[in-house]
Amino acid sequence: MTSMEETTSAPLARSARPTRTRHTVLWLTVAAYMVTYMDRVVIGVAAPSIQEEFGFSVVTMGWIFFAFQISYALFQVPGGWLGDRFGPRRALTWVVTWWSFFTAATALTWSAASMIVCRFLFGMGEAGAFPIATRSLSRWMLPSERGWAQGLTHAGSRLGGALTPVLVVALIGLYDWRMPFFLFALIGVIWAAIWFWYYRDNPSEHSGVNDAEREMIVEALGDHSAKRSGSVPWKQILLNPQMWLLASMYFCYAYCINIFLTWFPNYLNDARGFELAAMGLFASAPLVAGVLGDLAGGYVSDHLVKREWGLKLARRLVAVVGFGMAAVLIPVAVTADDTAVSIICFCVAVFGLELTVGVSWAVSLDVGGQYAGSVSALMNTFGNIGAALAGVLTGYIVASAGWEPAFYVLSILCLIAAIIFLWLDASRPLFREPTDGDARAAS
Repeated sequence: MTSMEETTSAPLARSARPTRTRHTVLWLTVAAYMVTYMDRVVIGVAAPSIQEEFGFSVVTMGWIFFAFQISYALFQVPGGWLGDRFGPRRALTWVVTWWSFFTAATALTWSAASMIVCRFLFGMGEAGAFPIATRSLSRWMLPSERGWAQGLTHAGSRLGGALTPVLVVALIGLYDWRMPFFLFALIGVIWAAIWFWYYRDNPSEHSGVNDAEREMIVEALGDHSAKRSGSVPWKQILLNPQMWLLASMYFCYAYCINIFLTWFPNYLNDARGFELAAMGLFASAPLVAGVLGDLAGGYVSDHLVKREWGLKLARRLVAVVGFGMAAVLIPVAVTADDTAVSIICFCVAVFGLELTVGVSWAVSLDVGGQYAGSVSALMNTFGNIGAALAGVLTGYIVASAGWEPAFYVLSILCLIAAIIFLWLDASRPLFREPTDGDARAAS
């Protein structure tokens, strides 16, 4: 009787329509990325008001930006390890709550030194966001959905970044520069509570996943219900040249995008003469274009995978085209006399730049496997070393030579990143998973 029930239940499970709990998990992750960038971008938009109140120079603001970025870079690997060790459910709840506290605390600072310390502690929390979130999707999203998933999550981050300038400018107008920090901190705490209530580290533990969806996930990714993450195979990862190509490419990308997240409002105010309201609107425009780039890059890459172009070519083609677009258009944008032409070129350049980001994080999933949290953390560490340097070096470049040379650096880095991606192969894992045959041979 039991065997008959088993043989009849399997076809029924396969014929049932799979639930879409994994998509709800994805949308929750998208919301996390939005919160991450809202909390990150707010200080760039508030910077002119902060400088006016405290008398900070452009170099001082550069060091405040640097404090977050260097902390964010240094704690990437510990953040990824936290997700691999304790699971994304607990780890992401912890780090979002931590950085939300220091988002609010930023509004209570009283000097450059106190703000630098606060932003450093804020960066410690945010450092775990993307690696842990990537790890949270590694056991839920099918390989053919990864490019789209990573594009969608990063679109969420850029949408948060795009909405933030307009919202912050409105709140500053109604209250002062401190109010956005308090409001965004509250949003983060609410998200953390929802995440802990809904998310589960394995699909098999989630009551909303039916047998058909569970079987589909297991067939694509393997059964992790009885497995626990062992030690991270750092030796295999660190000795693989692909890891360093991935890290170097992301260094170039993160340096470039950080300019649009931190310095671009100042550029519009200083070089283009925009007042506060116009600055908020036009600072958002490239990030809105970036949202479209995130969605397009992930979608096109996954479409090529489904059309059997292979992971290697599907990821590479989209990224090289995107970096190439940015490399060509950024110099045009910064030298254009017409403001409208400049903004349009910046928008198309950021669109191209963001074509690459979903692909980059999909590659970290492709080659990282069950240790995608640690692999993506290492990639993001180097990316945010680049972003940290962008924050502080741009202040010095602008002070000594003006805005044009600062943007020429971005064009050069985009060209380098395109060349690097020509050598990346998403179809080659960074390490070999042990098989049953290996276990039998060892015994």
